[in-house]
Amino acid sequence: MSEQAPDELPEPGPPAAPQGRVLAAVAAGGALGALARYGALELWPGAGGFPWTVFVVNAIGCALIGVLMVLTVERGRVTHPLVRPFIGVGVLGGFTTFSTYAVGVSELLVRQEALTAMAYAAATALTALGAVWAAAVATRTWLDRGTRGIRDIRGTRGTRGEGRAA
Repeated sequence: MSEQAPDELPEPGPPAAPQGRVLAAVAAGGALGALARYGALELWPGAGGFPWTVFVVNAIGCALIGVLMVLTVERGRVTHPLVRPFIGVGVLGGFTTFSTYAVGVSELLVRQEALTAMAYAAATALTALGAVWAAAVATRTWLDRGTRGIRDIRGTRGTRGEGRAA
């Protein structure tokens, strides 16, 4: 294998799209994601206490980001150059939001519910990271489900003495 100079290496991920199309994809996706978050807050409004709706929305959105990154960047199953800007930055960026999360923490602090605010802040961060990780692992497992059996069969047939009765 020959070494390539860093300036000769291909860009990771799908090919880039023209900037105007990327901006339009992000804007359209962001509008849809923000509408979905707004809809969730309207359907399941929080009544004081823990901001469960934003917590769940952020966890779901982070899980979907994990799936998207495996499909687009890691495995290259989805290669259209506007998928990541539209879904990742736009839809999921508008759906999950740090500002709504921060407002929730702030409102809890204003109501002098410091313990709940701290729990919400920590639980959201841990849950978001855990959701990305778990969804990425689950997506990899799902994608590999059909090839695992083939690899196992090939691996045992092609080796000397392994996988055979003596």
